[in-house]
Amino acid sequence: MNSPDPVIDANLAVALDALLTEQSVTRAAARLHTSPAAMSRTLARLRRILQDPLLVRAGQAMVPTPRAQALREEAAAVVRRLGALLTPGAGVDPAALRTTFTLQAADLVCAALAPALLQLAREEAPGVSLRFRAEELEAGPALRDGQIDLEIGAIGHVDPETQVEELVTLRMVAGVRPGHPLTEQPLTPARLAAAEHVGVSRRGRFSGPLDTALAEQGLNRQVVAVLPSHLAAMSLAARSDVVCLVPTTSPGAAPSPFTDAAAALGLHLLDIPLPLPPVTIGMAWHPRHAADGAHHWLRDAVRRTVHAPGSPATRTPHRSSHQPRTAVSGDRADAFDPGGGQHPAEPRE
Repeated sequence: MNSPDPVIDANLAVALDALLTEQSVTRAAARLHTSPAAMSRTLARLRRILQDPLLVRAGQAMVPTPRAQALREEAAAVVRRLGALLTPGAGVDPAALRTTFTLQAADLVCAALAPALLQLAREEAPGVSLRFRAEELEAGPALRDGQIDLEIGAIGHVDPETQVEELVTLRMVAGVRPGHPLTEQPLTPARLAAAEHVGVSRRGRFSGPLDTALAEQGLNRQVVAVLPSHLAAMSLAARSDVVCLVPTTSPGAAPSPFTDAAAALGLHLLDIPLPLPPVTIGMAWHPRHAADGAHHWLRDAVRRTVHAPGSPATRTPHRSSHQPRTAVSGDRADAFDPGGGQHPAEPRE
């Protein structure tokens, strides 16, 4: 007759292994940090389930039955597998990784971080490939659905479960070609407004916080072109008299990889004599990756890349919240260009 007791019970497997190994109720109880009376009740339960005495008295000792002897190795193996199943995952060996990570970021972020990230992967995780995507997907659903593994940039509106970590806060400066008229005298709001500007926006927006700051001084600027790419805007500024906006670190801080593209183009960076909102660069991921060793390596690699060699290795404390500290509304591609907001006459997409 079948026992009504449930058979699938991990605690019973552990007790069976202890009893068959120790061949003593008292010693098995000590091994599992329980009382002999409790272990006796467990043995009785096992006898009912398995319909076998398992351990029988032989003088002053107890000896296993043939069924118990047949189960001994299997019970030990089950307990070992249970232990492996319920043990926290060990740290991943980056050199053993064989995977592709998909990262979503603006072109300037890709240009700033991709070289050092690839170098880190080459040195530490040669089996890792990186796929960079433009800001073409809505980050929250894309992270949730697994279309992207990590979003890097000015993290805007996120789903409640999305985990966000701030990496660095940047300020905006004016980028101009060598010999540009703005380099000949101290930059003033009036001289900045009088120059021609190039904006950056995927949606063709012309105005933004820079225009707001100029308007407070009674000034307006002329945006002669709006481009969808930060790198294209910098390239245009390097070859003409237009002014573009470039993210950089605070005065006195270590150099940032986000200015590497401007430096490679030979742009002169001029402090803007107006209060502009800072841009906080962060990374966002879905919580299912929070404890994953491979994803942990990726996030750490991004941190080390943002804090380029020669800069402080201090990491921004982890921040996981319903809203990031700096929420950038509207077009995330405009985040690096406070002059790339929406023109009043332009409809939102």
